[in-house]
Amino acid sequence: MTNNKFCGIMTMVIKMEKKIVRTIVLKVSDNTKAKMVKYYEDKRRGTIPPYVVFQAKDADTVVTLYESGKAVFQGISADIDANIWIEMEKRLNKNSKIEIKRIDNNNNGKSKKPRDSRLYHTNSIGSDEVGTGDYFGPIVVTATYVTKEDIPFLEKLGVKDSKKLTDENILSIVPELIKHIPYSSMILNNPDYNKKYNPKMNLNAIKANLHNKVLLEMTEKFSNYDYVIVDQFTTPTTYYRYLSDGKVERNITFVTKAEDQCLSVACASLISRFIFLKELDKLGKTYDVVLPKGAGYNVDEMGADLVKKYGPDILNKVAKLNFRNTDKIKKLVTN
Repeated sequence: MTNNKFCGIMTMVIKMEKKIVRTIVLKVSDNTKAKMVKYYEDKRRGTIPPYVVFQAKDADTVVTLYESGKAVFQGISADIDANIWIEMEKRLNKNSKIEIKRIDNNNNGKSKKPRDSRLYHTNSIGSDEVGTGDYFGPIVVTATYVTKEDIPFLEKLGVKDSKKLTDENILSIVPELIKHIPYSSMILNNPDYNKKYNPKMNLNAIKANLHNKVLLEMTEKFSNYDYVIVDQFTTPTTYYRYLSDGKVERNITFVTKAEDQCLSVACASLISRFIFLKELDKLGKTYDVVLPKGAGYNVDEMGADLVKKYGPDILNKVAKLNFRNTDKIKKLVTN
């Protein structure tokens, strides 16, 4: 397929999805293609452009699989959906190099939200979490303390939101990062998560309590800060309502996409991801498997394999049972 034809089809897809903010292009092998065809079978759109195997809509993402093996993910959750198939590609083709390209669409031509200098060029304590979208593995919440003097070092190191860096980048950057940046992290393992989770203590409530603990630890250690910043995942009113017991850090500035605005949050995101990857790897080695990230089709398959080998109680030890994957795994095991 010529570049002109490919660009033309890409333009058509962008026009079809008004909320597209990100595009990820992944080259997949034939065995991964077969998995994708099966997974998206009931999500397909009727009319497809030339050279396309299928086009499907899955929540906030449009997925287009080309005959050439290029899989294009476009939409608000493009990174989440693409990661499912990146992990599948790694699992099925261990010796193959992953070919992936990320494109920013700048929210359909709208200018990117400008960085707030007050939040960036400042002394701040910021927190962020990782693992809340992953069926396997823990939730990790980290708070870091970053001063104005740290900014040149962090920029030179290439600190960004963990979602914009590969896991390999994060595993390389963070050991150097934690030598210079003070931080506090909390790891909520799967058995404890499953024990805590209930209608009154939902995921956001769990996150709020973890954020509060690491923020309190950092604000008690460091007093020379201008802002305490949380990557906003719920309204401030609801956040504080979740923290009804004990001491509460209330001097918080809530910011959406705070990783892009504030280096302490960006550092917190990277450190949380680093710890999550290490914990997931450790958990997988316990059962002699490589546990996939995310909550996609490959996760269901792995969950079913684990249940068949170790029994249904294994899921409480390695997974977040409230995810829909649990029901899907039960169906795979019984079929």
